[in-house]
Amino acid sequence: MTLSRRNVLKIGGAAAALPLLGHKAFSQTEPLKVGFIYIGTINDNGWNYAHNQGRLYMEQELGDAVESVFVENVAEGPDCERVMRELVQAGCKLIFATSFGYGDYVIKIAQQFPDVKFEHATGYQRSENVATYNARFYEGRAVCGTLAGHLSKTGKAGYIGSFPIPEVVMGINAFVLAARKVNPEFTITPVYISTWNDPAREADAARAMIDQGIDVIAQHTDGPAALQVAEERGIVGGFGQGADMSAFAPKAQLTSIIDNWGPHYAATAKAVIDGTWESKDSWPGLKEGEVVIGDYNESIPDDVVAAAEAVKNGQIDGSMHIFTGPINDHTGAEKVAAGVTLTDADLLSMDWYVEGVIPPA
Repeated sequence: MTLSRRNVLKIGGAAAALPLLGHKAFSQTEPLKVGFIYIGTINDNGWNYAHNQGRLYMEQELGDAVESVFVENVAEGPDCERVMRELVQAGCKLIFATSFGYGDYVIKIAQQFPDVKFEHATGYQRSENVATYNARFYEGRAVCGTLAGHLSKTGKAGYIGSFPIPEVVMGINAFVLAARKVNPEFTITPVYISTWNDPAREADAARAMIDQGIDVIAQHTDGPAALQVAEERGIVGGFGQGADMSAFAPKAQLTSIIDNWGPHYAATAKAVIDGTWESKDSWPGLKEGEVVIGDYNESIPDDVVAAAEAVKNGQIDGSMHIFTGPINDHTGAEKVAAGVTLTDADLLSMDWYVEGVIPPA
């Protein structure tokens, strides 16, 4: 099936549905058709790859009760509106829009098709037939920051960001807060490249950082380009983003933040089938298994792995929250008082840097 002259794949349901599906789903005369739109390619080995793995998980879990289509390389702009309309016309009754910049267009299209359910990844706008979902990536950043604090020889990290939106700022802040618990002099320098996936620009940014004495690089972009540069240049390393990227940088990847979208996609499709779907916001993390810390590089000392695991497990059992004060902003002024934990609303509107961040010029 071809939509919009793009690479679109139609996948039939798995051979058999699992028991969690329930009787009502089996009584359907037709499968639920689910559409996905991706900002990049499913072969980016990061963000879009992880979402597509989630789509495949949904197919496996729900079997013949669902079928799915996806559209790759859909830009954040008016084009995504057209693609969503075409997915509706192709029979999709549930559409997942998997990039932040799709938000306004999701709301617009949803108003025109009230019988279709829409879910917007990393979004904040909801309506009667639009829900939002995200993952607490910042929890994974705290684990990565702990590793960086222990392993960096220069005490300087770089962070390749896409756009300075709260989701990205939150990750930068979580990373450096964790690193400074190990090394109070640790700093991080973010660079924004104004795109989610541009391997050449990501690689250039990584080279420039390394030339400036940075020996650990984190990222909130979609592919492994920065890690590949870290591998080539022999610095301490970096982190897989969205998926395990160790195949591209076996020495440089210290660990990875893996986005596990599959359970959300399966549960959402099942809710639509059962008639129990609701417009709401979903924001799970390490505890729920939507954020997963990948294998640690075998070169990391055992005591450093133990420290990272303590941060991971503390966030899972609730004994720690990386955004509990005292926290100063990058000027040194107190932003969060001792013992106070930022609320989700505070995090989702975060537009300031913590101490240790060297803001972009």
